Amino acid sequence: MKHDVRVAYTVSRKNPLVWLSALLALGAAVGFFVRLGASRLNAAEFWTDCFVGVLPGLGAVYFVCQLLLHGKDRLYRLSLPFWLLAADGIFCAWALEPWYLALPITAAVLALAWLIHGCLNGTRGNRWALAALTALPAAAFFLFSSLLLVFLAEKSLTGMLRLYAETLLLGAFFLLAPALRKQTDGKYHPTWGDRPDGRRLRSLDPINVVGTYIMPERNQANVYFSDKLEITALEKYVRAKRAAGFERFGVTEALLAAYVRTVSKYPGANRFISGERIYSRGEDIQFCMTVKKEMAKDAPETIIKLHLAPGDGVEAVYRKFHEALGDAKKSTDLDSGFDGTAKLFGMIPGVLLKFAIWLLKLLDYFGLLPKALLEVSPFHGSIFFTSMGSLGIPAVFHHLYNFGNLPVFLAFGRKYRVNETQDDGSVVSRKYMDYTVNVDERIVDGFYYATLIKYFHKLLLRPERLDDPEMEVNQDIP
Repeated sequence: MKHDVRVAYTVSRKNPLVWLSALLALGAAVGFFVRLGASRLNAAEFWTDCFVGVLPGLGAVYFVCQLLLHGKDRLYRLSLPFWLLAADGIFCAWALEPWYLALPITAAVLALAWLIHGCLNGTRGNRWALAALTALPAAAFFLFSSLLLVFLAEKSLTGMLRLYAETLLLGAFFLLAPALRKQTDGKYHPTWGDRPDGRRLRSLDPINVVGTYIMPERNQANVYFSDKLEITALEKYVRAKRAAGFERFGVTEALLAAYVRTVSKYPGANRFISGERIYSRGEDIQFCMTVKKEMAKDAPETIIKLHLAPGDGVEAVYRKFHEALGDAKKSTDLDSGFDGTAKLFGMIPGVLLKFAIWLLKLLDYFGLLPKALLEVSPFHGSIFFTSMGSLGIPAVFHHLYNFGNLPVFLAFGRKYRVNETQDDGSVVSRKYMDYTVNVDERIVDGFYYATLIKYFHKLLLRPERLDDPEMEVNQDIP
């Protein structure tokens, strides 16, 4: 399935044009910041110089950092410096020109910024359009700056940088154009509106878009579901896997393998909501689970988080799960990434901690939470498992967390026997296990949930299907 019609671009740091483009942008940054040193004591002139120096100067620095660090996979971000340069041009137009000249200048600058944004984002034009769009204003700025240099009789390097700053930044965009290469791997590549942990869905029905604003909190959209599973075939399957060499194989691994197969077929289950927007995790199924380091009431708990992929079979699930479990239980100390982060936050005084959590929520709302924090957070993931069976109690109905974006919580309880009367009057003893599921109803509709839960249940009734190498893997909607 094609996700959209845009073209994703990439650049290689092996290309000398990339380094030359970065060098020009760095020179532009120096020129913009030098303007601050030319400020007078007049307060109005000082703040004007701050605006026309700091804003595009920071944009030029941002250009260099993004080009060299993220040019391979997030080239679209390079349009931000041009928007800052456009803001600089509009400010100068309205500060220095009469309104009847400032108005068309503003319209032209905004149109140019919009077109360059589209070229870098791959939705309008191409790399040669980017070169053409930056060549004309660069030539105009160069001519204007050269005339100004003659008028001011400015011969110093800093003076030249100050006047040629806009030309240098536009030149960086111009040199970037021939270095652009299309992404040809056939995969989806991030763009504006996406998050580090998910791709924004842009073809949803209006009711799904509006529903997230009507019910902004996850606990307002909880739907609870409970069912029981006849586990005769499942226990037989577990024994067979252990005999085949998977010594620690248990119900948890079977449930997880069944869920991965379910999500592979029904990728809507791997969505989440953040900032009132619906996202898809795509090929990253993030599984979280709380484990005790020892089966003792005073033993510390920790949380494991592993990344599974659509198409992962039982063996891959078993291997990844026990690698994560082994790392979590390797010592009796709190040593997981989440434990260390929680300990660090626990050292912050109460009032400041409240502010820190508020700030984390704000960053998370806008998709700006650092990827390192997303990785250790148990509140960000595809599904959270909790095993009540290991504690000898029935399955509980666990709430979803308002913090983070976890959309599914699955709990399974202890095993128990039920004597059932058959049609012929005989009594048969069968073994069952209860499980409960709490879901965020906003990510998919009820029919979709019902379909995938039935599929999940049928897989566990016939668990030998988990060994089938042929797995249906579908992609989510654009």
